[in-house]
Amino acid sequence: MRRIEPEASRWQLPDPLLAPQGADLIAAGSAIEPALMLAGYRQGLFAMPLADTLVGWFSPDPRGVLPLERLHVSRSLRRALRRYRVSIDRAFEDVVEGCADPQREGHWIAPDFVDCYRELHRMGWAHSIEVWDTNDELAGGLFGVEVAGFFSGESMFHRERDASKVAVVALVERLVKAGGNRLLDVQWLTPHLQSLGVTAIKRREYVARLRRVADLSPAFEPATDGLED
Repeated sequence: MRRIEPEASRWQLPDPLLAPQGADLIAAGSAIEPALMLAGYRQGLFAMPLADTLVGWFSPDPRGVLPLERLHVSRSLRRALRRYRVSIDRAFEDVVEGCADPQREGHWIAPDFVDCYRELHRMGWAHSIEVWDTNDELAGGLFGVEVAGFFSGESMFHRERDASKVAVVALVERLVKAGGNRLLDVQWLTPHLQSLGVTAIKRREYVARLRRVADLSPAFEPATDGLED
């Protein structure tokens, strides 16, 4: 199964390198669609809802990234890895719904964004990593969008302890296995992500890294990959 490239959007996004240093919000509009989302990722931008139908396009300066070789797996996380089972693209919509739960603190994924991610998944661009407990219940997971050698981690959630971190470990393992100096974007640096090895880099360096991975083959296949060992 091949990835489906949507028809080019009639909307254009600004060059983030022309934005003032330190500014995170680059542009705002009302359009959100797969083609525009992909165009944003390729330029170093990502979309988030601002209010009602207003969509913000962000390029944080500095930007949170997780160097694959710097992933920190604590002793407790190693124990958690043995407790859970991991799959890829088996329950994409369930993971997105878990991340979009309005009861979650800091939730931001509006219904139109859910629809857009669902369409990107159908087209082969968006992927999920699911973490299952011993009762085959969804304990947590993450989802994101991959373009060439770039993976944008959009959101993650957990219902059981360390389940979202287990998903991050599985994601990094997948990217490392694919080879190449891949770029794993987490948008902003937070204390939670910093504990996993996330660091922050300047916008100009981020865009330069993004361009360097543009020729790499994706680490994920559009079709369902099945269970990971």
